[in-house]
Amino acid sequence: MSNQKKRNFQIEAFKHRVVVDPKYADKTWKVLEHAIREIYNHNASGLSFEELYRNAYNMVLHKYGEKLYSGLVKTMTCHLKEISKCIEAAQGGMFLEEMNKLWTDHNKALQMIRDILMYMDRTYIPSTQKTPVHELGLNLWRDNIIHSSKIQTRLLNTLLELVLRERTGDVINRGLMRNIIKMLMDLGPSVYQEDFENPFLEVSAEFYKGESQKFIECCDCGDYLKKAERRLNEELDRVTHYLDARSEVKITNVVEKEMIANHMLRLVHMENSGLVNMLLDDKYEDLGRMYNLFRRVANGLSTIREVMTSHIRETGKQLVTDPERLKDPVEFVQRLLDEKDKYDSIIKLSFNNDKTFQNGLNSSFEYFINLNTRSPEFISLFVDDKLRKGLKGVSEEDVEVILDKVMMLFRYLQEKDVFEKYYKQHLAKRLLSGKTVSDDAERSLIVKLKTECGYQFTSKLEGMFTDMKTSQDTMQGFYASHPELGDGPTLTVQVLTTGSWPTQPSVTCNLPAEMSALCEKFRSYYLGTHTGRRLSWQTNMGTADIKATFGKGQKHELNVSTYQMCVLMLFNNADRLNYKEIEQATEIPALDLKRCLQSMACVKGKNVLRKEPMSKDICEDDTFLVNEKFTSKLYKVKIGTVVAQKESEPEKQETRQRVEEDRKPQIEAAIVRIMKSRRTLDHNNVISEVTKQLQSRFLANPTEIKKRIESLIEREFLERDGTDRKLYRYLA
Repeated sequence: MSNQKKRNFQIEAFKHRVVVDPKYADKTWKVLEHAIREIYNHNASGLSFEELYRNAYNMVLHKYGEKLYSGLVKTMTCHLKEISKCIEAAQGGMFLEEMNKLWTDHNKALQMIRDILMYMDRTYIPSTQKTPVHELGLNLWRDNIIHSSKIQTRLLNTLLELVLRERTGDVINRGLMRNIIKMLMDLGPSVYQEDFENPFLEVSAEFYKGESQKFIECCDCGDYLKKAERRLNEELDRVTHYLDARSEVKITNVVEKEMIANHMLRLVHMENSGLVNMLLDDKYEDLGRMYNLFRRVANGLSTIREVMTSHIRETGKQLVTDPERLKDPVEFVQRLLDEKDKYDSIIKLSFNNDKTFQNGLNSSFEYFINLNTRSPEFISLFVDDKLRKGLKGVSEEDVEVILDKVMMLFRYLQEKDVFEKYYKQHLAKRLLSGKTVSDDAERSLIVKLKTECGYQFTSKLEGMFTDMKTSQDTMQGFYASHPELGDGPTLTVQVLTTGSWPTQPSVTCNLPAEMSALCEKFRSYYLGTHTGRRLSWQTNMGTADIKATFGKGQKHELNVSTYQMCVLMLFNNADRLNYKEIEQATEIPALDLKRCLQSMACVKGKNVLRKEPMSKDICEDDTFLVNEKFTSKLYKVKIGTVVAQKESEPEKQETRQRVEEDRKPQIEAAIVRIMKSRRTLDHNNVISEVTKQLQSRFLANPTEIKKRIESLIEREFLERDGTDRKLYRYLA
């Protein structure tokens, strides 16, 4: 191995100088400048883009980027000033054509120039924070063309004039408009907004302000809305074809403000054609148009809703307080249903099933239905009419529709317990007389009521159906144990459980001897098979079939009430009887007896008796005899009892009194439940919570709640606080 000393060499720094021809930059730029001019003059086919790119690359590499960039700005500016003169010289419709053509050329040239100067774009421009080539070209076009003193105003006026011409019915070159607007958008949002959009919106506002004023003076509401809708659609179409998509909200806001918002109240209240007239005339299309236009502006829908609900409340109030309409309960309820159907259709077809409108409709109906204290009774009478005869031949689906409509009205009632009272009475009469059209329909309605109000509401109603079924079984057992009764009069007894059925005064009358004996046999049988029960005969609720023979041997089977049977049977032993004699023999209550005689002597086609003297009313000195001339095409003749469809005033008072009595324990139970839970509560909160708990059945009267509180204090369920008399405590 050699002992020569090892040496290490390390380069610390190195300076390299390249000598460049001082005229290199000028020569190279001249080549590039010539190329840029040739590109603008459409003579680029003879250029070598690879060579041009290398020249630009070398200039940047040799630190001549500034010379290259400033030369580019100067050359493009010079060219654009020439272009500006060409555009300024263009006359009439050629103005936009020339601008569009030269803009297209400028963009193509700019693309080529950017490709040649790509290296400068990537290195020199970012390091010096100068504007990139393409953006520079756009800025120079903006400054030298768009913002030219002789072009800027002319361009704006030309564009606005074309829009105006299109609004007044002329056809314009939308393609050209689209290109010019696109040019402004490409030059930057501020250029589009300041040089077109803002003035466009101002001019549009003036245009629609004037047009709306003209239309509002000469058009009815429906025609005005059509014109407003058409204008709105035109502006949307304009945006689609040649405006910036972001202008849509702005221009539609202008149309909405000038044509809708500024005239909203005048439109809805317009005489002979406003919202109320549209509602009255079922103008679904116009209503739908109003809804769709008004929903676009602040408070638009609330304005329609308020006018609609106000109108419904007013017409509903007239309906439920009109004495003429109250004469026929069935027609009264049918009108309510027709009104509800009408507005349901309007909301569905015109108001897009808007829940706020549906809520307004519901609150309006609830308001005016409860203005009439007889609404619960009338709704029950409507149900009674339908379930007696009105649903004959109606399909099961249609029956459900009718029952659902009834339930809808039922929900509006504040006094649902009053409806329950009447419904129970009417159901009882239907079941006992066998007049119900369909047991399925009856049960369906009870299920709906049960779903709505709970088991307690319908438990007694369901008990009535149970009694009817049990009675059938009882009668089969009765006749099985008395086979000897097969040849005589037939007795059918319905045994009703006290509490499930409406309370009836126990009225007795003197039955014919043969019937009285038969009833006694049934009593013995029933009490013999059931212990601890008591029977009381409800003769006022019974019916009978009687075979009758008249003057010329004409025979009929008469279907009559028990009272009518008792009266007719008297004439087997007498030719003439006066009122007093009939009353004494039958012991039928005076009011019932008069109705009974009136139905048999004063109703044409049913007059099996004759009255002397003849008149419509029954008097105590009247005399009655069999009408030997009675004829009927039918063998079976039903003799109905003349009875008022609605309750008389005394009957109404009695029902109301029963309702009030039934409410007392319910109010007390609610108070106890609340106090048991809260232990201590002030008076106002007790009133509020009791009202809330009971509102599904009735609207509790604060005065009655206070009386029930006093009663509970007396019975030591509650006590007053020693220092605050309005504070109650629950006593366990």
